[in-house]
Formats: sequence, structure tokens, C-alpha cells
Amino acid sequence: MATQKSQLTVRWLVLLLACIMMIGNYYCYDNPASLHNSMQTLMPPTNFETYYSLLYTVYSIPNIVLPFFGGFFVDKLGAPVCLLIFSSLILAGQILFAFGASVESWPLMLMGRVIFGLGGENLTVAQSAVLAQWFVGKELAFAFGINLSISRLGSVINNYVSPAVADDLAFSDFNGVSMALWVGALICGGSLFTAFMIVPIDKAAIKRLNDTTKFNDDLTSSLLEDGEDGGGNNRSKASSFDGIRAVSAERMSTSAMLLHEDVDEEEIRLTDVKNFGVIFWLLSLSCLVVYGCVLPFNSFASGILSERNYFKAPEPSCVLMNPGECSSGLLAVNATNNPARDDGDFSEGLSNCPGDDFAPVFPTSLDSVTCYGVPGLSCSKSSYTFSSLSSSDIDCSDDFWSKGCAKNYCDAYSDATKTSDSVMSIPYFISAGLSPLLGFLVDKIGYRAVVASLAPCMLVWVHLTLGFESGSPIAPLIGQGVAYSLFAAVLWPSVPFSVEAKSVGTAYGLITAIQNFGLAVFPLIVSQLKSANGGMYLPNCEVFFTVCAAAGVLVGALLNIFDARRGGKLNSIDGKGRKEVADRGPPTPLITT
Repeated sequence: MATQKSQLTVRWLVLLLACIMMIGNYYCYDNPASLHNSMQTLMPPTNFETYYSLLYTVYSIPNIVLPFFGGFFVDKLGAPVCLLIFSSLILAGQILFAFGASVESWPLMLMGRVIFGLGGENLTVAQSAVLAQWFVGKELAFAFGINLSISRLGSVINNYVSPAVADDLAFSDFNGVSMALWVGALICGGSLFTAFMIVPIDKAAIKRLNDTTKFNDDLTSSLLEDGEDGGGNNRSKASSFDGIRAVSAERMSTSAMLLHEDVDEEEIRLTDVKNFGVIFWLLSLSCLVVYGCVLPFNSFASGILSERNYFKAPEPSCVLMNPGECSSGLLAVNATNNPARDDGDFSEGLSNCPGDDFAPVFPTSLDSVTCYGVPGLSCSKSSYTFSSLSSSDIDCSDDFWSKGCAKNYCDAYSDATKTSDSVMSIPYFISAGLSPLLGFLVDKIGYRAVVASLAPCMLVWVHLTLGFESGSPIAPLIGQGVAYSLFAAVLWPSVPFSVEAKSVGTAYGLITAIQNFGLAVFPLIVSQLKSANGGMYLPNCEVFFTVCAAAGVLVGALLNIFDARRGGKLNSIDGKGRKEVADRGPPTPLITT
């Protein structure tokens, strides 16, 4: 009979529901990244990049601390109950975020992201604990791989659906950005529904295991009583049943610990953190720096790819024939394009700059241009005057720019945004496809610490290529997807091997909190690097990501060294390591009191 959740067939249904539940979280987390350019035309241009970065920072700042307590509460209250609480928070946060975009309010949008973050990261902790309850041993990494694969479909879907909704479904008083965010709220509602489905399945499993335990105990007691009635001839039989009962009790104590029940002998305390060894802290540091050059990059990938490949800034020598007049649209001179030429030389007639994949040239200044009396234009202002016009002044959600004065610029901007959003999905596609396979391979061959050092090596190449070469981004983005899949496939399944079983939830909470420290700080660093570089991402931002990846290589090397000294648990297949080393006792904790 089954004595643990990991022996029940229904665990595969739980895995499927847990993965689907995370789609809403992943979909909405990346909403700002896929809507970066659309938001830039919607919201006020003043300090836009700072506010945009804060959408990720405010998500992460509370989670520097809260996932640690979230993991503690998962250990105390049980993961299924926490799934409901945290899923409700991400739904409430997304609703407020969407409403804030509807009224074009940065404060409301930021508050929505805070609430979403309170649920999002803690939901990850609870879901990780659920998988650790239902899957053990060689199935654990495979379960995490399947989870990442299906969950990441949320990010892929977001990169295609959100920009399309923002462009095509804006109507009446609802801007396209808010409509895209409301779609995200609906998906979060579906995630909450799947969380509700997991709870009764988990309760039924606990009841079944408790009934099995009671049956085994009753049977053992009955047989022992029969042995005592039979006198001394049955003493050896009674002794045998004592041994059976001891084994049963040991197995059920382990099951009870996983079910968050009856942990009287080893009470879960927050002070258990001081006993986490050096392996756990190296895993946490690796998580900080490696994810620091993956997730923040994804947040800015649309802008980086546009600047690098699909909407490159034209050379200063490329100017309009009439720099003070509209370049294209209903307000252009004689209703025709205002062509551009290199160095202003128009002797050869048609424009020959800026070229493919470059942003069209827009006017350098405008003097009291109006939409009044022009059919088909509904402008937000009565007159437009700019002594020195910059790209941040062009709002493509305003008919003046998108139809009247810079139509070619806005059309090219929209096309570049869609292309960038599609291309930036490559790492997510790679992750979704490779994660289950990599999880299966990790279960079969081990070498978790080795892979944790190889993945950042690949990321060093990825970001050096993106920062200092001008070719297609396809190859480095494939590399990013492979590296991310490799790292995720070994990091999260390694956590249970670095702490005691009773502290797994707390450990997941703490490592998630450390991860969020980087995710709170790194976007602000990227924003400041861009500002210091004249509003350009390249190459400074990619240098920063390269440094993070290089730090990951160093931490990975240390992880292999310390793992080898402690029996090679991470690099072993079953996570147990060499018995002769394990028998020496636990390693000295990195933090002491």
C-alpha cells in the first residue's frame, strides 16, 4: 500500500495542475517587458525608464524578505492552503495593475505590481514545496523540468498575445495596454481555479495515507496480540513484528514530515537557517548572479533588440529634406513623404538613408502644426510646437504622430516592437522544449554542480556577443535559452539536497528572497546605465550582464569544490553522495551564532 504521496498515481495530475496554475504568474510577470514600447507611447515620457524599471523593482523588493516567511508558512500551514492565498494575491495585483493602466496612473500600476509580487514569488515557493512533497528521488528534477516547461509557455504566449492585443483591441476609453493587462487578469483567474482543484486532491491523498497507516497499525497490533497469546513459542514472531512496526513508523514519520503533520520531535523554526551549510549559500549566490543576467535581460530585451537590430538609430548625417516639417502622413508637405538624404544631399532625388532596420528620420523641430480641418485626424492637442524634437516626444498613440506627422516612424516602430517581442521569445521556447529532457537527464546522470558552472559560461558568450557584435541575435538568444534551461534544471532540484527535509520550504523561500534582491536592484542598475549612456542600452548594459555571468562561473567552480569535499551529493545521481563522507556528520554551517 502507498505510504507517501510520491507513491500515488494521482501525483501526475497534481503536477499538471500545478504547472497550469503557474502560467498566469509567468504570463503577467512579463507583461511590462512585452508592452515596453507600447507603454512608452502611452505613459508620460518624463522618467519613463525609471518608472518602467520600478514595475520590476517594486515586485521584487518586498520579496527580499517575504518569501522566506512564505516558505516558513508553507512548512507550517501546508502548501495547498498557501496556493489559494498566493493565487488570490496575484489575481488582485493584476486587476489593480490593469486598472492603473486604464487610468494611466503610475502609482496604481506600481501598487498593483507590489500586490502581484507578494503573491507571485510566494506562489513559486508553495508550488515548489508541493512538487517536493509529491515527487522524490529521481522523479524530482523531471517534475521541475516539466513545471518550468509548461509554466514558461505563459511567457511565450504573453510575448505574442499582449503586443497584438495592445495594437489591435484598443477601443473607446480603453487603451491597448490596459486591454492587454485585463487579458492577463483573466488568465490569473484561471490559475486561481486550478489552485482550488489541487486542494481537494491533496486532502484526499492525506486521508488515504492516514487510513493506510491506521490499517497497518491495527494489523500489526492484532498480530502482536496473537503472538502474546501463543506464549513463548511465538516470541521470535513478536520480535519480528516489532521490527516491522518500527520500519512502518519510520516511513510514516517521513511521510508526516512531508505532509506538514506531526513534527513533534523536530519543530520547524526560523532559526534553522543558521544550520544551512555552505552548499546552500553557494546555490543562493549562484541563483542571484545567474538569474541576474537572465530575467532582467528579458525585462529589457524588447528595447535592447530594437536598438541593436530592428530599430537602430540613424546616423546624425541622415536628415530630412525639410527638417522643420512632418516626415510622413496626412500633414506632410503636399501630402507626400518628406524624404531623407545623407548629409542633406537631395541632388539624386529619392531617399537613400537611413536604410533597412533603422528608425525613419523624424523632424528636428515643429512650429505650430495643427490637425484642425484635416479629415481622419483626432489629435490630443490643438497645436504642436517643438524647438528641438526628440524620439521621446513622439507619442504614437496620438493621431498627430501615427497618422499625421510621422506615420512612417510610428509604423516602423510598431513593426520593430512586434519583431523584437517575437524574437525575445526564443529563450522561452528553448526553455519550454528542453526543460523536461534536461530534468530527465539530471535524474539519470547527476552532475548538478558541474552544470551549474557550465550554464553561466554560455551566458558570458551570449552577452558579449549581444553587446559587441552586430549580427543576428538568433544564435545568442538560443544560447540564452539553453543556458537558462540547464541552470534551472539543476538549481531548484538541488535545494532539497542542501538542507534537512523539514526545512525544504524555508530553504526555497530564502533562496527566492535572495533571488529577488537581485531582481529588485538589477533593473535599476540597467536603467541608470542606460541613462548614463545617453539613453542607449548598448554596450554598457550588456557589459553588466556579462559581469554577472562571469561571477556565476566563479561561484559554480566553488560549488564543485565544496560539493566534492562534502561527498559529492549534488554531482551524484541520487543526491546522497559518498556514504563514507556522509557518515562523518553534517558540515559546519557557514553562519554561526
